[in-house]
Amino acid sequence: MSINHDSWRRLPAAQQPEWPDRDELKKVVTELEGLPPLVFAGECDSLKADLAAVARGEAFVLQGGDCAETFAGATADAVRNKLKTLLQMAIVLTYAGKVPVVKIGRMAGQFAKPRSSGTETREGVQLPAYRGDMVNGLEFTPEARNPDPWRLLRAYHSSAVTLNLIRAFTKGGYADLRQVHAWNQDFVAESPAGKRYEQLAREIDQALAFMRACGADPEEFHTVEFYSSHEALILDYDQALTRIDSRTGLPYDVSAHMVWIGERTRQLDQAHVEFFAGIRNPIGVKLGPTTTPEDALALIEKLNPDDEPGRLTFITRMGASKIRERLPSLVEKVTASGAQVAWICDPMHGNTFEAPSGHKTRRLDDVLNEVAGFFEVHRALGTHPGGIHIEFTGDDVTECVGGGQEIVEGDLALRYETACDPRLNRSQSLDLAFRVAELYRSA
Repeated sequence: MSINHDSWRRLPAAQQPEWPDRDELKKVVTELEGLPPLVFAGECDSLKADLAAVARGEAFVLQGGDCAETFAGATADAVRNKLKTLLQMAIVLTYAGKVPVVKIGRMAGQFAKPRSSGTETREGVQLPAYRGDMVNGLEFTPEARNPDPWRLLRAYHSSAVTLNLIRAFTKGGYADLRQVHAWNQDFVAESPAGKRYEQLAREIDQALAFMRACGADPEEFHTVEFYSSHEALILDYDQALTRIDSRTGLPYDVSAHMVWIGERTRQLDQAHVEFFAGIRNPIGVKLGPTTTPEDALALIEKLNPDDEPGRLTFITRMGASKIRERLPSLVEKVTASGAQVAWICDPMHGNTFEAPSGHKTRRLDDVLNEVAGFFEVHRALGTHPGGIHIEFTGDDVTECVGGGQEIVEGDLALRYETACDPRLNRSQSLDLAFRVAELYRSA
């Protein structure tokens, strides 16, 4: 099939930087076009097969990482801590759900963020909004906030470094199942909520002991498959990293295994949807509370007209107060259409509020409530709650309130380090995993 994957340029493109020098942008794009792929088309197809299993109800997705990665955050310690936390969450969910967990990071490419306004004003000074390290700097100065196309190149190299670290950790013994379980045992022992999780941790321990006694030691115990993903927001970057696959002659965005369209850029007649229609990666679309069933069906028709299994994932971000009301009609109508879609819950973006201190934050209880509502809706309709998509870090930050090691609003300033939205810390992320495991077991 012949696809003109450059056709998006003829359409309006939301959330794009106002590059001050288009000639400099062209130089950067030309250089990116000549660089090696960050991932391979065959790996994207493997993820697509895994997501097809999710759509059939035979697997569960755990997708997570930073709200917005920073170049300074592409260190071995930071990558290892995020990976460690995600692997700890995955083992709990695998045991509780009795299905494989597909592990996808918001990592190695999540360097750009959509903004509600193109500018930011402080003390009467107006500057361009921070759009992520891929575009400009966080510091509130004219020099830092000026969009710089050469940052696209730095984003590529930071992504390459992060992917190399991930591959080394996941294939080099760090992801060994027994070691990950030992970390969880430490968490249960240290957490104020540990008593609540002790039974599940003990059951996992007994299962591993049984397999060890039987001499079972498969390769899967020592390594994991881990996929990268990001919101493909800056289209010049993702276009420059789109390659024709030598096996099939089809275009793949080789900047990540999976890319998604945000809530602010999912307009059917605009550039992002057109770009995504022309690549063969597994793709996601964020759906907020204003999404109608007709919107969802139109996106399916545009983005997956051949109903390819594993191709399309809907990532719902409704908010805890709205999910039980807004999600059922979407799932019902899409299911009735016969479309093969995986459903994932993003319980972060609909639950942000501003604390009295001025910090953007989220309550862990609201996050848990939205996930619970997601499970309730799917159970009531007989469909599969296919996964969760969260913003978290492996560090002990104080950006969201609540959790077993409780953070209150007065604590937010202690370690508020995010470049954009508030993230769950390691302890809160593991609290979430054990609570989602409880939802699975009570279903």
